[in-house]
Amino acid sequence: MIVARDAASLREAVGGWKAAGQRVALVPTMGYLHEGHLALVHRARELAPRVIATIFVNPTQFAPHEDLGRYPRDEAGDMAKLEAAGCDLLFAPPVEVVYPPGFSTAITMRGPAEDLEGVFRPQMFGGVALVCTRLFGLTGADVAVFGEKDWQQVMVVRQAVSDLALPIAIETVPTVRAEDGLALSSRNAYLGPEERRVARALHAALARAAERLRAGANSAEATAQAERELLEAGFRQVDYVALRREADFAPMEHGGEKGRLLAAAWLGQVRLIDNLPV
Repeated sequence: MIVARDAASLREAVGGWKAAGQRVALVPTMGYLHEGHLALVHRARELAPRVIATIFVNPTQFAPHEDLGRYPRDEAGDMAKLEAAGCDLLFAPPVEVVYPPGFSTAITMRGPAEDLEGVFRPQMFGGVALVCTRLFGLTGADVAVFGEKDWQQVMVVRQAVSDLALPIAIETVPTVRAEDGLALSSRNAYLGPEERRVARALHAALARAAERLRAGANSAEATAQAERELLEAGFRQVDYVALRREADFAPMEHGGEKGRLLAAAWLGQVRLIDNLPV
């Protein structure tokens, strides 16, 4: 596996692949990899003969009070996992490669970025769109693969790609879960043993809400019940439980068309998110 930390060495490797007529798939990550990330690499391998993974903890999507400085990191472990998964190149740049001195561009996202996470983390999606468009341009990838756990992020990236007419396809992989249903996430490392036990209630509450929707409940009833269940299980705060249409992220009152149940809730000092297709 090639390890590139600057744009020139990245472009040299990709240029050789492109000259040979090979498609390139990209898996953007912030590192501290788990089986969910590796599922993206495996899917990328199915989509293209060459796979690039990136490890970059993107400062533009973190607010000053968030966990940029303490976000979990394990580059050596990540490299071993990526090589074993068949990744061809790891792009792990310092901040000044992604955002060189004098960098002065920002992206303001609307549409699917304005709701839910956009309310509670208003800085996030502009930063996500900015770093993704930078990585798409630097790598020259033909397709990028994202996990469905961050469903709203997927919607935002797709919107940015469409709006900016970027020559890249966006593919998704279903959420990878632990045996008890908890969605795998790098931030799960913050959970203590008791918090980890309670955390499984997030997926369970969403699953029950989905069943209520299928049985005819409206979204207000189903999501309100899920919020009560999370608080009773031991979550200290629920930011939202909401039903949104997959096609355009618009609110839905009932099931009947493809939608997503999304939730964000606090367990101690850890904020967990999850979603389920409905």
